[in-house]
Amino acid sequence: MDETKSFVIAYRGLKPGLHTFRFDVDGGLFAAYENSEIKDGHCRVEVEMMRSEKLLELDIAIAGGVVVACDRCLEDCEVPVDYHGHLAVKFSDEAGDYDGEVLWLSPSEEELDLTQYIYESIVLSLPYQRVHPEGQCNPEMMARFRIVSGEEFDALEAESEQQAPPAGEWAKLAELKERMEREEAESSAEKKTNE
Repeated sequence: MDETKSFVIAYRGLKPGLHTFRFDVDGGLFAAYENSEIKDGHCRVEVEMMRSEKLLELDIAIAGGVVVACDRCLEDCEVPVDYHGHLAVKFSDEAGDYDGEVLWLSPSEEELDLTQYIYESIVLSLPYQRVHPEGQCNPEMMARFRIVSGEEFDALEAESEQQAPPAGEWAKLAELKERMEREEAESSAEKKTNE
C-alpha cells in the first residue's frame, strides 16, 4: 500500500459537523521518509474533525511507540509516543504558508493529506534523550563506554608515565623544534630582505 495515500481524508462530500477518523501507523510510514531516525513503530492516530463551509478544525491524538537507536548503547529501543495537536485548515485561492497550526488549501481541493503532519508530529514528540530504561542497555556496549573511576585513572596515568620516552628524549625533541623554528624565521627574514 502507498503510505502517502494512507492518511488522507476525503472531506468534500462530508456534511458540516463533527467527524471522526482513525489511522494505524506502522513502519511503512517511516520507511517512506529517507534518513528517518525511526526504524519501526506502531501508533494509533485519532482525528476529530469539525467541518464548516470555510474551515476544517482537527484535533489529532497519536499514541503508541516507535523504535529508534538508544543514545547510550546504540541498540534498538522502543520509545513511547503521546501527541495531541490542533490543526486548522483554511481555504483560499492564494496559497498561504503552513505554519504548524494553519494549513491553507485551494477551495477546489477535495482531500486533506495528513501524512506529513502525522510523520512530523511523531518525530517532534520524541524525547530529547532516547534511552532504554536503566539496566536494559546492551551490557557489552556499555562496558566499552564505561566511565573510569579516579583510582583507575591514576593507575592508567602511572602506566602511561612508565611507557613514556625518557626525559632526555623529550629534551632532544624540544631542542630540534626550537632549531627548526629558528631556521624558518631566519629563512623568512632573508626572503623579505631579498624582495
